Amino acid sequence: MIRVLSPGLLTTVQDLGRPGFQRFGVSVGGALDAVALQLGNILVGNTPEAAGLEMTLQGPVLEAETDLLIAITGSDLGARLAGKPVPLWKSLWWRKGEQLTVRGKPLGARAYLSVAGGVDVPSLLGSRSTYLTAGMGGWRGRPLRRGDRLPIGSFRGQVAKEGRLLPPSCRPVYRQGAPIRVILGPHQDAFTTEALEAFFNTPYTVTPQMNRMGVKLDGVPLTHEKGADILSGAVTCGSIQVPADGQPILLLAERQTTGGYAQIATVSTVDLPQIAQALPGDRLRFQPVTLDEAQRCLRRQRQFLRLLRVHAGL
Repeated sequence: MIRVLSPGLLTTVQDLGRPGFQRFGVSVGGALDAVALQLGNILVGNTPEAAGLEMTLQGPVLEAETDLLIAITGSDLGARLAGKPVPLWKSLWWRKGEQLTVRGKPLGARAYLSVAGGVDVPSLLGSRSTYLTAGMGGWRGRPLRRGDRLPIGSFRGQVAKEGRLLPPSCRPVYRQGAPIRVILGPHQDAFTTEALEAFFNTPYTVTPQMNRMGVKLDGVPLTHEKGADILSGAVTCGSIQVPADGQPILLLAERQTTGGYAQIATVSTVDLPQIAQALPGDRLRFQPVTLDEAQRCLRRQRQFLRLLRVHAGL
């Protein structure tokens, strides 16, 4: 068990989500930075779909009720174990009775705690992810609270190794100002030529209006040809909707399944971790790519993760 002494700003149980139920109005959900969570699972010897903790901006204070092998990945939120700084991207033992505090100045929006054996909450529709909007999944369908005790699953001792380290060259780089690759559309015809030029040539600022559903951006207003509203259509993680005020809304993992605003572009899956780690005030620049280019990048990323698992003996 892990005991929650303080829950932090928003700490939830997440895995890779529950695809296959959007036709019933159930969002895929899952970790916003799915790559960071998968890398943490590799470091502690878990399968890719094992559940961990997603910690947002100000993390929790936790206590181990037994010895646990852990890894922290994602952005640096200032984690300390028994009062000592915790290295990111490395597996280490968290001994019984020690406190893990994640309370430093955040260098990005989210960090992930992976534990050998995974957070063993009940699976719902094939996933242990917390779906906050619907109040389902994860730990009782909600963020963690003080006094919660999270069960941890059993793990394979032969693959759960202390000191497994992800080299710096293999770690994600969360860079403010790096271009965010997007695929134009599906409703680019709903926007003026001036709007398309502004979208790709001026930065947009991340506002404090951000959560697991999406991020509101601020910048040059994007003008529509005939209005912002459309017949409701499917949206996905990374869809960029533009309502009547012209300010884009970038949808994330816990988005709704359909939307009634025109979509100017969709973020390439490989760049979604950059959005997940963005802080209010960060500036985003968008770069158009083709669908083929986006798919090639995603295949390379998935191959990289597979090779890491093979190298780790998983």
